[in-house]
Amino acid sequence: MPLPYVLLSAAVSLDGYLDDTGPERLLLSSPADFDRVDEVRASVDAILVGAGTIRADNPRLLVNSAGRRAARVAAGKPEYPLKVTVSGSGELDPTAAFWHTGGDRVLLTTDEGARRAHALGLAADVVPLGDSFEWRAALEHLHDRRGVRRLMVEGGGTVHSRLLQQGLADELQLVLAPLFVGDPDAPRLFGPGDYQRGRLRLVETRRIEDVVLMRYRPTAPGAAAHVSAADRHWLALACELAELCPSSGTAFSVGAVVVAADGTELARGHSREGGDPVVHAEEAALAKIDPADPRLTTATVYSSLEPCARRASRPAPCARLILDAGVRRVVTAWREPDTFVPGADGSGVLAAGGAVVVVLPEHEAAAKGPNRHLLGH
Repeated sequence: MPLPYVLLSAAVSLDGYLDDTGPERLLLSSPADFDRVDEVRASVDAILVGAGTIRADNPRLLVNSAGRRAARVAAGKPEYPLKVTVSGSGELDPTAAFWHTGGDRVLLTTDEGARRAHALGLAADVVPLGDSFEWRAALEHLHDRRGVRRLMVEGGGTVHSRLLQQGLADELQLVLAPLFVGDPDAPRLFGPGDYQRGRLRLVETRRIEDVVLMRYRPTAPGAAAHVSAADRHWLALACELAELCPSSGTAFSVGAVVVAADGTELARGHSREGGDPVVHAEEAALAKIDPADPRLTTATVYSSLEPCARRASRPAPCARLILDAGVRRVVTAWREPDTFVPGADGSGVLAAGGAVVVVLPEHEAAAKGPNRHLLGH
């Protein structure tokens, strides 16, 4: 199921704390960074915090700039982003500022939590999601029922940790403040747990007065049929590579990326790469990797179009090349139509060979883009 783009936002001390244990909130960001956060808030569809953050900080989660609110309205959006909180118990203070400022508010909770929340009279749309709280179900609800495409998550540490551990965070925006807390009882940003494998990719660093903003994106693929945020990033790259293909009236334009389990890119390729008029994207990418590379057996192939099951130009179709390389996970955006090969079923060949095939249809339009002239033939 499609999910929102999940952006985690936090500021920490040099020793990794979100706050101290004093009665007042420790201000870690600079005035200029608070304005940057306001700008990010204005750009998203919803802002989410956990119940613990509401209890500890009593946040309002507003867009403070009148100009930015006016720009949202001019663009046909609500003046304020949707405010979202999550709580398994539903036990929240009905007088908290969260419920009485800004625009619409949603509480995502369990069936039992919903009963408590209704009894408390919380000023929000209370949504029960079942006997237990599941993050993927919560994000699916926000995407499908609330139209949330970009979600900003502002805390707390437990929420950030869970989303990263479950591979559901698309981006981490981390501000590092030049001070130490040093109190073992103070809250930290990340707690212990089984986090995603591999190194995150640093996509931006920016000095903002006396703090530093660092933006990271995860790189590690999901496992088997489980889809991680990084899967969506890599497949989007494969679709971008398809745009590099020399145009053809007799073959699809396809992009492919091979990624190790730890998020290391092993190779990329696209159709008709290097002047070869018949090379396929997956074939071009795999040809750049040492066949003895042990990482292939746990790698993922991302292809904008389902790998081919039959071809006339070369002895082995791409589905067979993938299996012969030892790869057992493929993520694609688009099943091959009957334009050139009736009954094409690369996914069937891959599945018969023991590979898991994951289709992310939200990327289908991007995959079809460089092939518009072929569709309908």
